[in-house]
This record gives sequence, C-alpha cells and structure tokens, in this order.
Amino acid sequence: MATLSAWFWNERFWLPHNVTWADLADPAPGVEYPKAVHLLSALPLAALIFVVRILFERFIARPCAYMLRIQAEAIRRAQPNAVLEKVFTSITKYPDTHRLNGLSKQLDWEVRKVQRWFRHRRNQDKPGTLTKFCESMWRFTFYLFIFTYGIQFLWQSPWMWDTRKCWHNYPYQVLSPGLYYYYVTELAFYWSLMFSQFRDIKRKDFLIMFIHHLATVSLISFSYVNNMVRVGTLVMCVHDASDFLLESAKLANYAKYQRLCDSLFVLFGMVFVTTRLVIYPFWLKIVQLRRTEIHLCGGDPKHHPLRELGHRRSLPILVALQRAAARPPGPAHHLVVPHRTHRLQSHAAWKERGLPSLSLPDGARILSLSLI
Repeated sequence: MATLSAWFWNERFWLPHNVTWADLADPAPGVEYPKAVHLLSALPLAALIFVVRILFERFIARPCAYMLRIQAEAIRRAQPNAVLEKVFTSITKYPDTHRLNGLSKQLDWEVRKVQRWFRHRRNQDKPGTLTKFCESMWRFTFYLFIFTYGIQFLWQSPWMWDTRKCWHNYPYQVLSPGLYYYYVTELAFYWSLMFSQFRDIKRKDFLIMFIHHLATVSLISFSYVNNMVRVGTLVMCVHDASDFLLESAKLANYAKYQRLCDSLFVLFGMVFVTTRLVIYPFWLKIVQLRRTEIHLCGGDPKHHPLRELGHRRSLPILVALQRAAARPPGPAHHLVVPHRTHRLQSHAAWKERGLPSLSLPDGARILSLSLI
C-alpha cells in the first residue's frame, strides 16, 4: 500500500522540479496552500446539495411549474404480465416481428395487443414534462448561482485581468477562503450529479454523462492538489457561462414559450462558441512555453521554470530590470540557466561549462523572465 501511495503521489508528476510536498506542507503563519485532504469536505457538501435539490424541486420548482400550467401527465400503465415484463427488462424493449409473433402465440394474444403492451410499457418509464421541468430548474438555479459567484470572485482577482499572474510564484500561491469555497462547491455539485444520476431521468447519454462528470471531478481535484487553482477558476467560470442559458431554454420549451425558447437557444449557441472556441483556447491556454512570461518573486531564481529552460539552452532571453527604490546598492546578482537535470549553481561554475548566464547591475532586481 505504501508503494502504491508513493507511486501515486510522485512529486515528479504532481509538482514542478525543485519543489517537494515538504515545501508546501509547512507554510508561513497565516498562509494556507491547497491540500488533498481539503477535497474530503466536498463529499458531505455533495450530500447536502442533494438534499437541497430534493427540497427545491418539491417546494419551489413544482409550484413554479403549476403557475406555468405544467401539470403531471396521466400515464397509462401496461397490463401486468410476467412473460412480457421479462422480455422487456432482460431481452429487448423493441421486439421484432418474429418475436412479436412468438409472444402472440405463447400468450394467445393478437399481435397488435402485444405491440400495444410494449408501447405502454415504454411510455410508463418516460418522465413527464413536470419532472423534466423541475430537474432543469434546479440546474438552472445552481449554474446561475455558481456563475454569478465566480464572476464576483474573479472580478477582484488580478489573474482575471492578467492571466500571466496565474503562474506568478507558482506553486507557492496562497489559498484564499473565496477560492476554496468556489472550488469545493463546484466539486461537490458534480459529485451530487454523479449520485443523483441513478435516480434522475434515464437518458440515452447516461454513460457519456457519467464519464463526463467523472472527468470533471478528476480535473477539479487534480488542479486543486497541485495548486493550479488560479487558472482552474478561470476554466470553471468559462465553462459555467453557457450552462444556465441552456437550462433556461429547456424551461421555456417545457412551458411552451417557443419564441423565448428559440431566442435563448440562439443566445446559448453564441455564448457557447465564444467561451469554448474563442476565450478558452486564445485567452486561457497561456501555458505554451514560447508565449509565457515566468515571474520570479524577490529575485529568487530557485523555481522550476529555470530548469525547464535547459531544454532550449540557446533561446534568447529578455530580462526586465527595475532599480530597487530606497535600497542601497548591493553586489551584482547572477541569473544562470542550467540544464534541467542539474541544480542551480554559481555563475562561475556554469560559465566554465559555456552555459548562458546574465549578470545584473548593482541595485537591480529580477522582475520577470520572458521567452521571445
């Protein structure tokens, strides 16, 4: 078990080079980093969300449906028959002509009567409009709430306006309460969707949606554990931007407001294309090496990006410098770009190897390192 745990939590997979779990386990007083144990709080919250959903659908969504004149539909139940029920549940819900003829002879029924029984039995399992309306209203409410919260939180976050700050001082980025609540609530909601999927309307894409929810839970969890939460919040907000519009269009369709439904679907399509095919790939995917600026805090060149630069020793490097205000001149600082397989060493040691290095003037500090 210990071997499996060590393999799963391998630092070379989860963390940048030169960073260990021990570095993140003991932060300074008042500083908190994301930890895997934090994700356990999403499970009881998922159960709470599931209970809230049941109460919401019964006491809020259902009365709203009645106000819109959406009533529970009377379902004509199939006549109880053990033979046909066994065929329906274990063999096929759509028997062919040969099987219909065989069942007709076995039961001494007309073929039309057997066909009618299977049609009624299939309709018996189909959810009514009222049930679908309540489910969509719950999803609409949550998606609208979490998207509003995400916009409100990110509006005050510097990395929303400058996505390069998603990687500033990574992975030593402080976990704020608002960021923690945003992540855990999103994770708990998708856990609750996985739980409730087995009691919800059985759709044709049941397996596809289950895999989708599982992948979403995995991505949220992985990005939290290795502290990629800043870019994670942007991704979650972008993906939530169109979901509530889709559910609102469904609500309008169930209420038979066709013109409103069509307008909302058009709006949903526009937002979906903009967020998924424009904003996400061209604004959020900033991790490509040649277009990323790597910021160093306090002139401390120990972070992993410097080792990664060893893959491209001959890349031209631009170092932006700024005079340190109200600071007496100090000795010259040296920035060395070694190979990824070695640790950072002194300027003199690497100069002998012929590796690229830069010397900073007195009183200067490193602001950023950019690949051009």
